[in-house]
Amino acid sequence: MEPAEEPGALGFHGDEEIIEVVELGPPGPDDLADEMEDVDFDDEGADEPDAEAWETEEDDEGVEDSMEAQDDSEVTFSLHSASVFCVSLDPKTNTLAVTGGEDDKAFVWRLSDGELLFECSGHKDSVTCAGFSHDSVFVATGDMSGLIKVWRVDTKEEVWSFEVGDLEWMEWHPQAHVLLAGTADGNSWMWKIPSGDCKTFQGPACPATCGRILPDGKRAVVGYEDGTMRIWDLKQGTSLHVLKGQDGHQDPLTCVASNQDGSLIMTGSVDCHAKLINSATGKVVCVFKMESTTPKPPAGEGEEAESNSVESLGFCNVMPLAAVGYLDGTLAIYDLSTQSLRHKCQHESGIVQLLWEESSAVVYTCSLDGAVRLWDARSGKMISEYRGHSAEILDFAVNKDASIVVTTSGDHQAKVFCVQRPDR
Repeated sequence: MEPAEEPGALGFHGDEEIIEVVELGPPGPDDLADEMEDVDFDDEGADEPDAEAWETEEDDEGVEDSMEAQDDSEVTFSLHSASVFCVSLDPKTNTLAVTGGEDDKAFVWRLSDGELLFECSGHKDSVTCAGFSHDSVFVATGDMSGLIKVWRVDTKEEVWSFEVGDLEWMEWHPQAHVLLAGTADGNSWMWKIPSGDCKTFQGPACPATCGRILPDGKRAVVGYEDGTMRIWDLKQGTSLHVLKGQDGHQDPLTCVASNQDGSLIMTGSVDCHAKLINSATGKVVCVFKMESTTPKPPAGEGEEAESNSVESLGFCNVMPLAAVGYLDGTLAIYDLSTQSLRHKCQHESGIVQLLWEESSAVVYTCSLDGAVRLWDARSGKMISEYRGHSAEILDFAVNKDASIVVTTSGDHQAKVFCVQRPDR
């Protein structure tokens, strides 16, 4: 394995230079926090009219019946009474989780024993977004109708709430108490917490389907349902680059990611393409297309057999590699220096999400068959597999030292797995 980096370090492709290296010279966290203080937030924002409620699919009983009773988890959190859609770990201590579900509830609980710390009460729709601020001081929860609430973790008290249009995604700023969210009307919203100073970034008249604040803390990349992508200057509120037409995607964007220094962005779409983009120029560096294989219906997903899309993607921190997960169950590992496919790892069911370890070339996947798998991106071989859910996994998180994986599922449960690796 590669040598581990300093604690808290986030090296994305080690010492290897790839394609184009863009010198960004990121300032320190304090400078960035100060800069965010300077951002002019307008006092704008009113309640958006209710849009159509999002319908969730019924649990596929066939899938549930076929899943094994094997349970590799250490802790099961079972206070949710419906599908658990999202999970996030507190970045400072990695001892707390927040989960949100279809039961309109969100809970903050302890990983060690599943003990409830407090409930983030007051939501009236499925909680689909939840996360801790960079310093674990605050936790934010957002529901599908667009009600966002922020709680102070130590006092367990709500400190702020706001209502937007139907919520698509939500993310904390990496160095400041600033929250960003995208909505179905195409807008992205940014708030200072807890003051609530607000700024909006107007996209096209279609949902802002995914978004990510870049590591420099000054820009955000947002993907839209019409296949376009915009890079926004958070301070000025202006659009720096727009990718559309042939440069953009032909179908809605599903996910975006950036490498550690923010010089490269990757976008994924329903059109099955993943695009690598230079964030400084806004130009497409290359397009990764999945070669068509003989269609094979994923387990229990017969109706979806003919469709495929990019569901998740991410950059390796220590080698010039990127991973793309597809709905047909393919995990593709691409070599960025040669812009070529390096490995194809097949799952029997669709991949829901993937995450890289911070300091090694190991990628984790969770899929519709209810299992978490660890893959060695250098060899393309599976390292290990963890089971315990009786339905599909909908979200998961990995702690900083990659010793714990927390999963949420359609079986109404969240589970904590201790990841034992022989090479540690």
